[in-house]
Amino acid sequence: MTVRGMDLILWRHAEAQDHPDLAEGVPGDREDLARRLTPRGEKQAARVAAWLDRQLPEGARVWSSPAARCEQTAMALGRRYKISEAIAPEASADALLELVQWPAGKGPVVVVGHQPTLGQVIARLMGFTEDDCSVKKGALWWLRHRERNGSGETVVVTVQTPEML
Repeated sequence: MTVRGMDLILWRHAEAQDHPDLAEGVPGDREDLARRLTPRGEKQAARVAAWLDRQLPEGARVWSSPAARCEQTAMALGRRYKISEAIAPEASADALLELVQWPAGKGPVVVVGHQPTLGQVIARLMGFTEDDCSVKKGALWWLRHRERNGSGETVVVTVQTPEML
């Protein structure tokens, strides 16, 4: 018997402007957090958001990194969202999983965030031997925790990229 559990949708921000100080800049510094989506990134976010909005039930929780590019990506979905430092650039996979209360959380949760954190979460939940998984800009991974024959497992519901939609 299979019991459906929590859905976790990990959505990497769409294409953004380069860091203005490529030589000295670091992920999460003020200039990094201010980086905005490029026109191409805005189109990517809109394309994925339109698809995702059709799939998500009402009441799904949406979290965004405090980075402008993530907020812009989340805003494309047209739903209320909250900001958390737990998914800021260079955040830990543990912080993200604690924020969303995986795997015991209720309902679907969308997290708009960054590499390598999203890839680290995917690798951990899927049991990959590598400790990271590549996630393209603008792409999303929809994971589901379920109980099957008395033990928990994580399955991939879908992986979508802006180019596929």
